[in-house]
Amino acid sequence: MQVFVTAGEPSGDRLGAALMAGLRELAPGVRFAGLGGPEMTAAGLQSLFPIEEISIMGIVEILSRYRPLKRRIAETAEAVIAAKPDVLVTIDLPEFSLRVAKLVKARSNIRVVHYVAPTVWAWRPKRAERMAAHVDQVLALLPFEPPFMEAAGMRCDFVGHPVVSQPVASAAEAEAFRSAHEVGQGPLVLALPGSRGSEVARLAPVFGAALAKLAQARPGLRVVVPAAGAVAETVAGAIRDWPADPVFLDPRAADHPAQKRAAFAAADAALAASGTVSLELAAADTPMVIGYDMGWLSHQIIGRMLRVDTVTLVNLVSETRVVPEFIGKACRPGPIAAALGAVLDDPAPQRAAMALTMERLGRDGPPPGLRAARAVLEGLGRA
Repeated sequence: MQVFVTAGEPSGDRLGAALMAGLRELAPGVRFAGLGGPEMTAAGLQSLFPIEEISIMGIVEILSRYRPLKRRIAETAEAVIAAKPDVLVTIDLPEFSLRVAKLVKARSNIRVVHYVAPTVWAWRPKRAERMAAHVDQVLALLPFEPPFMEAAGMRCDFVGHPVVSQPVASAAEAEAFRSAHEVGQGPLVLALPGSRGSEVARLAPVFGAALAKLAQARPGLRVVVPAAGAVAETVAGAIRDWPADPVFLDPRAADHPAQKRAAFAAADAALAASGTVSLELAAADTPMVIGYDMGWLSHQIIGRMLRVDTVTLVNLVSETRVVPEFIGKACRPGPIAAALGAVLDDPAPQRAAMALTMERLGRDGPPPGLRAARAVLEGLGRA
């Protein structure tokens, strides 16, 4: 059995590696080809090209790199058709993945599985109908997504969210982190201004100003900033003038994963960019405030198409609205600081919603990678 699998950014790379492990467990002898990052490479995949070339987010950014992206889409589709795999699994990154799937389906009957359902419940609902022409099956991370895909004519399996399988620091590790950084009795706040350069450029000044206001009201406040690998230098420069002598967790350090987990568990609250990091915080039982802004054009287009009243996954999965969020023009220091203060004073409502979120995402069940592998095999009739 041969599987062609493509991923275009770090989160997809992790999903791909877990899926590969699950397929090896359930279908010994399976062979892989495709496109992936370091985790999939470590699992035995030889990537067609570096995934950094296609890791693009935002309408303006995609348009500015359209021609090289189009060439890589065509190259990947040609490689799939030449390989003649039993199944093509495209992971997230719909701007790339679904275009590859369309080209492949136009010239073959290769089964196509797309891993991570597009957010049709949030905006652009007709995407489900369009992708149904060249996608046979969808693997969903969120429990409420299958009906949207099935209504468009595709098989859809909820396979659980990978966050439920990620390790979480113990209470002892959290306490050791606080002690090592001399946190004392003052509140410890995580600051997570994004994993892309454009996000950090927009959010770091706002987050810094909000934390400055919070520091005035909360003596002894400490701030920890776990940076993402691609923006380490950018984040380090952006926080030099932040208050409370922030602790910078360098992703290039050998112990970064353990330190990041300990920081998440040790923090009293977090200020984070919108995205899946809200689920990482929920897994660590860390209450949060979400802030996000984007380019003017992206904001105008996406803002007019948005179909939900919250973009925070904890709010959506738990069917509550307990996580405060400040999006677009609302992303301002004063209101963010006030919301952080309120969360520090009363974290209980968020903690209940976070526990419910983890339960609904599959905590204590089979690993999502194994569930995804089983769904792929069932779709092929090889379970």
